[in-house]
Amino acid sequence: MCVGKRAAWGVEKLRYLPMTTPSENSQGPAYRYNAELANSLERTWQQRWVAEGTFNAPNPVGDLAPADPAELEKEKLFVQDMFPYPSGAGLHVGHPLGYIATDVFARFNRQLGKNVLHTLGYDAFGLPAEQYAIQTGTHPRATTMANIENMRRQLDALGLGHDRRRSVATTDPEFYKWTQWIFLQIFNSWFDTKQQKARPIDELFPLLESGEVETPGEVPFAQLDEVARRDVIDSFRLVYRSESMVNWCPGLGTVLANEEVTADGRSERGNFPVFRKKLSQWMMRITAYSDRLIDDLDTLDWPEKVKSMQRNWIGRSRGAEVHFDAAGHRITVFTTRPDTLFGASYLVLAPEHELVDALLAQAPDAYQEAPAKWTYGEDSPAAAVAAYRKAIAAKSDVERQENKKKTGVFLGVYATNPVNGEQLPVFIGDYVLAGYGTGAVMAVPAHDERDHEFALEFDLPLLEVVAGGEVAKEAFTGEGEMINSANDEGLDINGLNKAEAKKAVNQWLEQRGAGEEKIQYKLRDWLFARQRYWGEPFPVVYDEHGHAHALPESMLPVELPEVEDYKPVSFEPDDADSEPQPPLAKASDWVTVELDLGDGLKTYTRDTNVMPQWAGSSWYQLRYIDPNNTQAFCDIENERYWTGPRGENDPGGVDLYVGGVEHAVLHLLYSRFWHKVLFDLGFVSSSEPYRKLFNQGYIQAYAYTDARGVYVPAAEVEQREGKFFYQGEEVFQEYGKMGKSLKNSVSPDEICRDYGADTLRVYEMAMGPLDTSRPWATKDVIGAHRFLQRLWRLVVSENSGELVLSDSELTQEDLKQLHRTIAGVREDYTELRINTVVAKCIEYVNYLTKTYPNGAPREAVEPLVIMIAAVAPHIAEELWHRLGNSGSVAFAPFPDFDEQWLKDDEVEMPVQINGKVRSRIMVPADASQEQIIEIALANEAVAAHTEGKEVFKTIVVPGRMVNLVVK
Repeated sequence: MCVGKRAAWGVEKLRYLPMTTPSENSQGPAYRYNAELANSLERTWQQRWVAEGTFNAPNPVGDLAPADPAELEKEKLFVQDMFPYPSGAGLHVGHPLGYIATDVFARFNRQLGKNVLHTLGYDAFGLPAEQYAIQTGTHPRATTMANIENMRRQLDALGLGHDRRRSVATTDPEFYKWTQWIFLQIFNSWFDTKQQKARPIDELFPLLESGEVETPGEVPFAQLDEVARRDVIDSFRLVYRSESMVNWCPGLGTVLANEEVTADGRSERGNFPVFRKKLSQWMMRITAYSDRLIDDLDTLDWPEKVKSMQRNWIGRSRGAEVHFDAAGHRITVFTTRPDTLFGASYLVLAPEHELVDALLAQAPDAYQEAPAKWTYGEDSPAAAVAAYRKAIAAKSDVERQENKKKTGVFLGVYATNPVNGEQLPVFIGDYVLAGYGTGAVMAVPAHDERDHEFALEFDLPLLEVVAGGEVAKEAFTGEGEMINSANDEGLDINGLNKAEAKKAVNQWLEQRGAGEEKIQYKLRDWLFARQRYWGEPFPVVYDEHGHAHALPESMLPVELPEVEDYKPVSFEPDDADSEPQPPLAKASDWVTVELDLGDGLKTYTRDTNVMPQWAGSSWYQLRYIDPNNTQAFCDIENERYWTGPRGENDPGGVDLYVGGVEHAVLHLLYSRFWHKVLFDLGFVSSSEPYRKLFNQGYIQAYAYTDARGVYVPAAEVEQREGKFFYQGEEVFQEYGKMGKSLKNSVSPDEICRDYGADTLRVYEMAMGPLDTSRPWATKDVIGAHRFLQRLWRLVVSENSGELVLSDSELTQEDLKQLHRTIAGVREDYTELRINTVVAKCIEYVNYLTKTYPNGAPREAVEPLVIMIAAVAPHIAEELWHRLGNSGSVAFAPFPDFDEQWLKDDEVEMPVQINGKVRSRIMVPADASQEQIIEIALANEAVAAHTEGKEVFKTIVVPGRMVNLVVK
């Protein structure tokens, strides 16, 4: 619309919503916008939006297809919030920050004429619900459903414009049927390294039989029996079982992912000790996608900080694998600095390295002339290794890597350096991880900080091979020429720089079979199993050989059995030798099952583990697109419409994904992996799940601790004479993220009750930039409420309830204020600068209030109602209809601005005389420098300061200032 003319969205005079008359106890005029009125109209409009399906978005095909195909001709927009977990504690005012922001953005884009998909579901499986259920004796399903209903009630009260038809919960069997189905697609796939993509496992059989794909081992695939063939096929799958080191938490009775373990080796939930233990577990081969996960980040509109975190987590590095011979065994190490091989003075293996026990078997029964520091206080290498492994069992990977004091044990054997034949002692040390590289390092302490620390601890040589540092004091890791690096077999890299030396060493190693160039990654395969009850069951069964068989789609979903005891078998927190016993193992009638999987009725056993909580959140955006489809997880035509690529270099995906930076690596990495597998298999058209990512900040609040350091309820703390007291005892103030643990939560229910949901929305959006954290102050909420009261009074008389608008034409100043507000608000909405949207609307409301105390022109107010509708939708909807418009303000075209009103006829400029501002002048916007000087000198105040003086220099900064130098 062009706001210079009367709006024509509908001439039919609708009967506006009935307004509840305030009670006798209410203060103020009868029709004042107060909490009671706000609550009444908010409930009414929320009910009407639901009844009319105001925010329902149509799909191209299926049950959500529109009656009018023209609806699909609009530009589309898919806006998504990160999956919330329905906590039993309910929401505090920090939780809705992102939800309100995405709702504002979605509403604005509807007014631009777009078809907008915006909904919200619940990530409802996981340990919190299970632990709460154990504490209370309530089934996790009952707890979860109650939490979802409470959270849905709280969110509904905020007036979020969600398409409710699309809401899902990961605990719904019709949802996790497709989670299980996707798992089976990954299970039934392998990664073709030549094509760099996933392919169906059926396509692997002929390639193995023909020899095009090499069979592991010495026997050709065609000569293997059926069981051996199955073992080979299983070894290629993108989901496989592996004997691997895991994080075992006896106190919780489950295995944890690395991300669920704190830096000090304890469980994130419950703070129990965590031990490293070797178990057979489901793993997902996410490492096959390492290069694509890194390289495709360049195609995404994500914060650079998040991209860097993912790149660092994947940890791609280029170097070489070098082979050292030790006691009849080959130790292979990965190094990014093969050029420093001449500086190696010892090797260190991870304590869990598969060669440790084999090397021990070749070691002497007792230490022979080994320094006491090397022996861990034991007489033999075997005893020292056993004691050391026990001592470090509870350390997390993070703690092992960050610990400055290096520890280790000498294995009693030596390895031969391939470049110079030197004999290097072989240690195990906890700063080396089995999961990174080969689990072994060649230590060059003169040029690596961690090796340097270890060498000083164990009195090992510092061999300088890069010129430029004082290695006795600290490792020199900078650039420099190579020194002390030559042998009698044709390798001399002295005087070369790093790049030249690496190339020369790699070539020399490859020629002699002593090593080869290699790209390595820190990323490990994804541990994909938990020993819990409340999670998605695996859609597989095992035969008598232990082989996993995928269940057919007709048998999905595999639902959780109803069990009397769903508690996991937990142990004493320090019982590192305990073994996982999943709760589902108790459901014997469910575990053992007779099935016909195509070769007759046989007895199978089900998997008693469940999937991790990450499973459902790795694909949920696709189910939002097609939530009721019973034939597929998502029809590709619907997926292509909402998330398909828009051009050659566009990966596709959700148009805007908003959530906290705490999910920068894990959830986003896992969902990218699942999506890429689905893309490779042809189930989706987009190669990435999320095209644009925005990280919101947090709402913070003051918290208080007593003398013991225990948090006390912030709401019950009193301030007296600069100090703080709780129940008469002094407490101490600190500042942190709002939450249950700090006891500083403020419920949105209270704010909505006392001020209305629109006030809460306006306040949270006005607090500051969306991507920064901001402090909560309940006392400041009243400012947002007063702004809405002023907005209300521009349209409605507080005394009579009648309209107070005039039909007078807009003045030039009115047009200037209006069009500048529209231009600024349009741009700010587009860039998610919602705080400045509110600021500009407040400024415009103040202008109209001051300029027109007896009624502003309709033409000035109507565009304002549209502009504020995304932030304060309930009051805007009410005012929109009171103004006589039909249809929802949610679809009122956003006003356009006219460029002519954005230009100033005159600008104000300060005039400095000898550096001090002496006056301000108004000059034409297009005035020349000569005209500006002329106007400045004619100014009365300037003339007074220059009288009798010579102006010997003038400086004009266009649009900024005038400076006169006089003497």
